[in-house]
Amino acid sequence: MKYDEFVAKVQDRGKYDDRRQSERAMTDVLQLFGQRITAGEAEDLASQLPDPLGEVVLRSRSDTPESFGVTEFLRRLARQEGASPESAEKDAKAVLSTLGQAVSGGELNQVISQLPSGYAALLGKPELT
Repeated sequence: MKYDEFVAKVQDRGKYDDRRQSERAMTDVLQLFGQRITAGEAEDLASQLPDPLGEVVLRSRSDTPESFGVTEFLRRLARQEGASPESAEKDAKAVLSTLGQAVSGGELNQVISQLPSGYAALLGKPELT
């Protein structure tokens, strides 16, 4: 998926008024998401994302990813954005569901395997039971 297509999908899903809002959400969400997965997985994920989105994920990666669930992810995102929890959840869903469409199914499954319950739904994939 090309960058402009990614932006357009996020803008549509998030019902943002303009491109700037979409790009801000993309940067905030992917920066935090990159902190949550391993450095190797961040590199694999970044290789399938259009620039500059791949760079956002790479800059935030760590050899020791932080371990937090969806509730904490959304709380941190809301604090980072200076937004309400509802707004943060809207941003996360718009960006991560687009990411889930932009990468291969194998890559998406590898990312989901590193995360606790709840993230799959943000990525646009049903939870496995």
